[in-house]
Amino acid sequence: MIRLRFGSGHGRRACRMSKSESLATLLAEVRACSACADVLPLGPRPILQVSTTATILVASQAPGSGAHRTGIPFSDSSGDRLRDWMGLSDGQFYDETTIAIVPMGFCYPGRSGGGDAPPRKECAQLWRGRLMDLLPEVRLTLLVGSYAQHHLLGPGTTTERVRNFRDYLPRFFPLPHPSWRSRIWEEKNPWFARDVIPALRSAVAEARRGCRV
Repeated sequence: MIRLRFGSGHGRRACRMSKSESLATLLAEVRACSACADVLPLGPRPILQVSTTATILVASQAPGSGAHRTGIPFSDSSGDRLRDWMGLSDGQFYDETTIAIVPMGFCYPGRSGGGDAPPRKECAQLWRGRLMDLLPEVRLTLLVGSYAQHHLLGPGTTTERVRNFRDYLPRFFPLPHPSWRSRIWEEKNPWFARDVIPALRSAVAEARRGCRV
């Protein structure tokens, strides 16, 4: 009987290749999803960014209308604000080998009241667990906004979670949603710029250094 032996490096590369192939297949399914087609005002356009080597996961709310038009997550002023908080350039933020972006809802949900409607729940039910299984290198997950925080941490208030961000490290880092309203929120909570932003940038830099390709 012939036994094949692989060193740990070969084994990791083979496993990563297998996961990459599985992720490509799953992504094709996600991007063809039409589960909510009847209720999405602009129709389905799942928007996310993933790779098997990503070490940082941005778990956000749902794409806005600007992202729906471009097909690029956070391609608006909220994205500019989030990138500034993280201390990243556009090129660094959109480097899928390092940064994964998987919102609670993958398609623009439309408007409700004075803002966007909540993310559709179907995405998390149909896809989120399967996607997470194929992102083995994630070291830091940014919980951007209340929907991501409620999904992964349970009930609680965003402000208190952000204030007490150290309680969730090193796995999670809670953040407010970087919409225009966050500017008003920051003015009311000066500790965010003083204490949270430097720690966030440090955590992001550390997780990026852990990227293995």
